[in-house]
Amino acid sequence: QVQLVESGGGLVQAGGSLRLSCAASGRSFSNYAMGWFRQAPGKEREFVAAIKWSGGSTYYVDSVKGRFTISRDNAKNTVYLQMNSLKPEDTAVYYCAAGRIWVPMTASEYEYWGQGTQVTVSS
Repeated sequence: QVQLVESGGGLVQAGGSLRLSCAASGRSFSNYAMGWFRQAPGKEREFVAAIKWSGGSTYYVDSVKGRFTISRDNAKNTVYLQMNSLKPEDTAVYYCAAGRIWVPMTASEYEYWGQGTQVTVSS
């Protein structure tokens, strides 16, 4: 069982930065690939970024490439999403997720989900 708790969301102006954190419970954190998804009002949940177990491979949706960076610290059981050059269209609730199978963009392959953290980007 893995429990995930996101933090770091908030209100920021366009062009600003935020760093989201996702703290995981349990001793098997390094066995899980981690992903970030987001859901804007009235829209479906979409994939944002993912990182493999050891952190050696990452994957991003095209709309955030060059602006967002996913990383993890297995010693701290934490995954991060550094978000730079934020745009109003990045406004959403951001969720982290954990899964043992590497199918980064497929939400159904993630076994555990956090409760989400709100990110609002004003224009």
